[in-house]
Amino acid sequence: MSAGSKGAKEAVRGFWEARPCGCAHASAEPGSAAYFAEVEAARDRLEPFIPAFAEFERWRGRRVLEVGVGLGTDFVRFARAGADLHGVDLTEAAVDLVRQRLAQEGLEASVRVADAERLPFDDASFDLVYSWGVLHHTPDPPAAVAEVRRLVRPGGEARVMLYARRSWVALGLWGRYGLLRARPWRSLTDVVADHMESPGTRAYTDAELHDLFAAFGDVRLEHFVTPYDRRVARGLAGARGGRYGWFVGIRARA
Repeated sequence: MSAGSKGAKEAVRGFWEARPCGCAHASAEPGSAAYFAEVEAARDRLEPFIPAFAEFERWRGRRVLEVGVGLGTDFVRFARAGADLHGVDLTEAAVDLVRQRLAQEGLEASVRVADAERLPFDDASFDLVYSWGVLHHTPDPPAAVAEVRRLVRPGGEARVMLYARRSWVALGLWGRYGLLRARPWRSLTDVVADHMESPGTRAYTDAELHDLFAAFGDVRLEHFVTPYDRRVARGLAGARGGRYGWFVGIRARA
């Protein structure tokens, strides 16, 4: 890893170490049952399309890896459903909190600190590799997707959510940090990288996503309109504006 890549990775790690994804939606003591309940309720309210995308119950008894467990809301749902479950996160903070959450619920799963670009598992060792809103943050997303492909068994699946560049959210960022600051030449790529969560965040077109997952045999995309899109587009983010949803769910079969 070059010095620049290492520095970028540490910047991402530092951002999420200080603010695990979803923590802003909880006011209770971090690590408490009340804290996790608040986080889970917020996820259900803001992103209600996750259960249909993940199909947690479908993976009972099957080997599942989640890349980027965050505060563990999706992770524990796979565990509750009876998956043979493994998880990784770049940060100690997330791993420590998810271990607490598993212990509180009496659930069994393996979770450890690891880099999405170098995952510590054998080839073709999972029926499902799942990742929701994570791989666009790593400095080398193609390397992370290649790792996902390496780990999926023949006939298995990857289910991944990444951000969409041609979206209401990205347009809103351009309006705020480009147009309203008299810098209309700034690209959507530029404003997303500089102003969306950790440094260097990516967002993709559908064509780019098909290229990124080209090593899979069957790739299907689904756009999800989020509350974050509706803040920007208001009524325009309805049925006809659905193609511009900020979240893209990718189902990719090996």
